[in-house]
Amino acid sequence: MAAPIIPCQRDKFDIPDDVTYLNCASLSPLSRAVQAAGLRGIDAKLHPWQLTPTDFFTGSDAVRALFARLVGAAASDIALVPSASYGLAVAARNLPLRPGRRVVVLAEQYPSNVYVWRDLARRNGGELVTLPPPEAGDWTASLLAAIDERVDIVAVPQVHWVDGRLVDLVAVGERVRSVGAALVLDLTQSLGALPFDVAEVDPDFIACAGYKWLMGPYSFGYLYVAPRRQDGEPLEHGWITREGSRDFSRLVDYQDALLPGAVRFDVGERSNFALMPMAQAGLQQVLDWGVDRIAATLATLTDAIVARTRPLGLEALPQGVRAGHYLGLRFPGGFPEGLVERLAAAKVHVSRRGDGLRVTPYLYTMPADIDRFAAVLASARP
Repeated sequence: MAAPIIPCQRDKFDIPDDVTYLNCASLSPLSRAVQAAGLRGIDAKLHPWQLTPTDFFTGSDAVRALFARLVGAAASDIALVPSASYGLAVAARNLPLRPGRRVVVLAEQYPSNVYVWRDLARRNGGELVTLPPPEAGDWTASLLAAIDERVDIVAVPQVHWVDGRLVDLVAVGERVRSVGAALVLDLTQSLGALPFDVAEVDPDFIACAGYKWLMGPYSFGYLYVAPRRQDGEPLEHGWITREGSRDFSRLVDYQDALLPGAVRFDVGERSNFALMPMAQAGLQQVLDWGVDRIAATLATLTDAIVARTRPLGLEALPQGVRAGHYLGLRFPGGFPEGLVERLAAAKVHVSRRGDGLRVTPYLYTMPADIDRFAAVLASARP
């Protein structure tokens, strides 16, 4: 049975009626609830004498547990990081890449999930293998063909950030394990908008920024670390990830022992009193809506956009090849120069990615937004 559609949630966001924001894949707007949580956090720092040592831990404990629910993991499997790139750097530090062995990535993959592997390959004498765009548009088939005994690491997304093409991570995970390689995922463009379960995919690491589909603040992200990787080396050596760190009176009784679980990989100053409550409010809202329902609702919105833009000559990948929350619209005659600027002048906000127009609605998108988008596109045709 299909998940129920979520009614428009525009009232939960501060988006004027004459603004059409179809760019959630770039930066989600903060909901009113997330804004309020951030203001409460700022107020807490305004009066620091009211904070207690416990306050350095309660927020992070809650956020860790919420993110764990989202991916089907244990809270102890989750580290709190400032960005996807930080999480990917943790993965690169803790995965072996032997001389002459391969790291596999996709062409035009998001840069944060490329640069770190270029560096690792250079330092270790490995090889970065970039798969070209497949002629049939099937990234999964290309990956399955490329993953063999020469591969140590596969680092891919679930959804390609340019046009929303999907990767079957269950199939890729099975292939990766069969050759004894490691799987690293950047789920920034899918988690919160598509269901995901670590038990089905069994990755070694998942990095995810929180400021897109998780409705959170900028500079706050998450890292899942499989239990088999949790005895690794962190990027930092702060106090809060050590045994006994909750007892502030004993912090100078220096402890070499790190706390068990993924917490050892937490960023320093993770107890950010403004960002932490915002991240918590964003995750809670996503979970309350339900990822299955979010995915079903966003798929109806992108289908509606395709139906309105197809008569204008624009082309889009079908659902199943692309993610339901993602559109990469193509112009058969080439991308019209100045189109993004003309759209923005009409208060319609999208992104150009490569030769396509990336269109990513969210639960605040109204029928009037789709009408306005189609009307501006029609007026901009040569």
